[in-house]
Amino acid sequence: MRVRVFYHDKCFDGACSASLFTRFHRERIAQGVQYEYHGLVHRAGALFDETAFTGDENAIVDFKYSASPQITWWFDHHQSAFLTPADHEHFRACQRDPVCARRKFFDPKYTSCTSFIAHIASTQFGFDAAPVADLVHWADIVDGAKYESPESAVEMAAPAMKLTLIIESTQDPVFIPRLIPLLTEMPLGQILEQPFVAPLLPPLLERHQAALELIRSRAEERDGTIFFDITDHPLEGFNKFIPYYLHPQAVYSIGLSKSSFRTKVAVGSNPWTKADPAKMANLAQICERYGGGGHARVGAISFPPDREDEARGAAQEIVAELRATKPF
Repeated sequence: MRVRVFYHDKCFDGACSASLFTRFHRERIAQGVQYEYHGLVHRAGALFDETAFTGDENAIVDFKYSASPQITWWFDHHQSAFLTPADHEHFRACQRDPVCARRKFFDPKYTSCTSFIAHIASTQFGFDAAPVADLVHWADIVDGAKYESPESAVEMAAPAMKLTLIIESTQDPVFIPRLIPLLTEMPLGQILEQPFVAPLLPPLLERHQAALELIRSRAEERDGTIFFDITDHPLEGFNKFIPYYLHPQAVYSIGLSKSSFRTKVAVGSNPWTKADPAKMANLAQICERYGGGGHARVGAISFPPDREDEARGAAQEIVAELRATKPF
């Protein structure tokens, strides 16, 4: 049997979810399986190439829903999990089918998709999640921004943070598929010592410091909201907690950046804010207006690289809206 696992690419939780699904599937569903990994990214236009759903089973983890009949497993925890109302209705119909309902799972209350898979696998399929408890712990911290402080999120002391930096920055299409199986086989610190991983970290730490200084020079905080535009310095990724490290009093951050395949509007909220949660905006709903999505406290919108002006306009509208809320 050949199982293709589609996961949120360049994402620590996405890689951990793919690894945990693999271990669960191998231990509780089928043995002697060949697993293949295919990263998915949020971009303008179609998110799925259905011609890639070529496995005997095809699983999507930590990414939006696909109504394709070729998808046999799906796990997600994002509020904006459904691209269209038709997709959402397709999922609801699936839940009325006892067979389908045992293969497709959604719950936005979970901090990480990794912890969601661990829960479903252990409670419904008898999977032993104890050996992967540390991975689940760190997936919750990284994806849920549950760091003790901005310093712990930005200064990269923990192995999970170093792996996150590598995962979010790599341009090697085979790196994350090679990494995924190791995430549930060895401690994170030991993974960092692997010959194909260790040499990647020093230059990325230098680039991280350069991004920090770039955002320091561009970020403007007013009325509790930070805005910065670094589209003239193309980056494949940057640490999303840098704005709050630099401006700890801020509530929201909107960053406009550009990579090889998109112009991105990143919309986030400060995990350490003292603002009243009841007065804070739902960022997923804001991003959905522009074709993006995410969680209530963090979201993003992707535009084609040649529609930078449209992305900048959306960013400016969101900045104005959030600066007007003043949830103090």
